[in-house]
Amino acid sequence: MSLAVVEPEKYEAQLTEKVSLTREEFQAFDTPELEIFRSRPEHYRMRAEFRIWHEGERSYYRMFDPQTRQPFSVDQFPAGSERINQLMMPLMEDIEQQEILRKRLFQLEFLTTQSGEALISMLYHKQLNDDWKAAAEKLQAEHNIRIIGRARKQKIVLDRDYVVESLNVLGKTYQYTQVENSFTQPNASINEHMLGWASNVCDGLKGDLLELYCGNGNFTCVLANHFDKVLATEISKTSVNSAHENFELNNIQNVQIARLSSEEFTQAMNRERLFRRLQDIDLDSYEVSTILVDPPKAGLDEGTETLVQNFDNIVYISCNPETLKQNLEKITQTHKIQRIALFDQFPYTHHREMGVFLTRR
Repeated sequence: MSLAVVEPEKYEAQLTEKVSLTREEFQAFDTPELEIFRSRPEHYRMRAEFRIWHEGERSYYRMFDPQTRQPFSVDQFPAGSERINQLMMPLMEDIEQQEILRKRLFQLEFLTTQSGEALISMLYHKQLNDDWKAAAEKLQAEHNIRIIGRARKQKIVLDRDYVVESLNVLGKTYQYTQVENSFTQPNASINEHMLGWASNVCDGLKGDLLELYCGNGNFTCVLANHFDKVLATEISKTSVNSAHENFELNNIQNVQIARLSSEEFTQAMNRERLFRRLQDIDLDSYEVSTILVDPPKAGLDEGTETLVQNFDNIVYISCNPETLKQNLEKITQTHKIQRIALFDQFPYTHHREMGVFLTRR
């Protein structure tokens, strides 16, 4: 894991730099005033992973310097949640005392929630047996955590392989199952801001919502109440299963998910291909007025870029301003930017998360 150097005294300066860069990059699109959502300067990441080094009788957490790529030992992680920092050293001290837990352990992964739940994945270069399981169960009980053991072609779940995160969005609480080893937003407080912003821009819109790249239903659960029906797409089977659980947790009953990539869904919408995975979904029954896209870093492919222009309202969540800008060059031929936001999801790095709301010209 690389290190983001956490220096709270420099937070405002680095955010100002991101804001200036964003304004400069998007000024050609005649945008309204940029909305800025600040992160917590410390303890903002709910996930972390560390390599484990063993020297003699001792074991250490190691991270990698982003410039030199050289490893160095750490005993705290200021970017990580308070819960991660509370657990790090006591957990390692107990692991050091038990050879069955320590031997050939090469990585620890932490997944935590704002309420203090913690799921720890322990990765090994050895097969795990009943002795390991008994020792891990004791470790789990002593630290009030959940543990998963992983080795080659082996996964041992002592309790469950997920945590339940509670997010407060505009005064309402939403619950999400977040599964080990699958994508979730790492900065929970910024995620709350993103969801609140998306909810705000969708307030008062009519008709149905089409959502591409829905993941575990992060946006879907919040936005479903703004629309008559929601049709969402997601290619990851794990994320689709999590999304269904999250709809149940939040009593969301007006959503259907199609397990398709955005490219496949575009082909289905254009009637270019038939998909068995759509056999229970009547595309013609939807009156979609709004589309939400949250693509990976590569942005929207050309077909999806054209697809989004078919709808009156577009909500575009982006983790890559460069590809967002490329997509907007085409989308703004038919749509006008009404809102634009910067979410500082990853402080002290060059990464920027953005939101853009467009309406048909």
